[in-house]
Amino acid sequence: MNEFDFIRHYLSRQQTDTEVVLGIGDDAAIVRPRPGYDLCFSSDMLLAGRHFFADVAAGDLAHKVLAVNVSDMAAMGATPRWVLLSAALPYLDEAWLKDFCDTLFDQARAYGITLIGGDTTRGEWVFNVTIIGELPQGAALCRSGAQSGDDIWVSGYLGAAAAGLASIQGKLSLPAEVDVACRTRLHRPQPRVGLGQHLLNVATSAMDVSDGLAQDLGHILQASAVGARVEAALLPALPDLRRALADERLFSLQLAGGDDYELLFTAPQQAREHVLAASRAAGVPVSRIGRITDNSGCLEVVDGNGDSVYLNHKGFDHFG
Repeated sequence: MNEFDFIRHYLSRQQTDTEVVLGIGDDAAIVRPRPGYDLCFSSDMLLAGRHFFADVAAGDLAHKVLAVNVSDMAAMGATPRWVLLSAALPYLDEAWLKDFCDTLFDQARAYGITLIGGDTTRGEWVFNVTIIGELPQGAALCRSGAQSGDDIWVSGYLGAAAAGLASIQGKLSLPAEVDVACRTRLHRPQPRVGLGQHLLNVATSAMDVSDGLAQDLGHILQASAVGARVEAALLPALPDLRRALADERLFSLQLAGGDDYELLFTAPQQAREHVLAASRAAGVPVSRIGRITDNSGCLEVVDGNGDSVYLNHKGFDHFG
């Protein structure tokens, strides 16, 4: 099998999409956005040994390659529409490619996404996805809108993916069922697209948690020129993981672990019922974990007594 066989047999699966004027097979794709909508663009690169293990199952890898990009659209409140996939593979193994592409296109179908192009070459396990989404003009959720007094919210649970990674690396021992659950959250994150869409006109700022809650919240604080006070005891965790770990270890995973791909967002206190309604409509639990302060750039994490908690807040460093 050569590159063109690979593209023809595995990547040229098109869905019906009236906005795709020209898809895979030409020098460039052409899409025609709907009137009254803005386009959102994002790109993520995943490298073996840096973002995933080279021996990860093909289906798990395909899921994550797409999911981390879909999560960026969720954080903007956008609907993901089209992706371009570029991949460097050391060899073309048909069984591996089938598993990878079956999962990739199952995921794409679930989100209404069409693969419209990309590139392939021989190399050492690199995947890059450029994703394009759309949302009503001027409605995007950004990092720069948080206001003093806003509530800080997060969806789902924090720390499980980091616990799964630590388990794989031999740095953490977990009960068998908890270990499986945590590894699943590491390999197969669930982007919160529906929640992001329901938070349009409700949230004042948002982003997804990819590099650790503390670090990612810091991006919102910097962009919005505000501070934050977070209550460690309010950080949501899988119940079984909470029972398996001491508080300090769990808090460290939740604050600095990363790979959660949950939504972190702020909203006015008077919007609490709207936030909870968005949570119910999306079928995604949310937790209120703190509030925005006017102490610009300062993130304070406190325990149940209001005392500051010293933890390593440093998240994932892409050049570390």
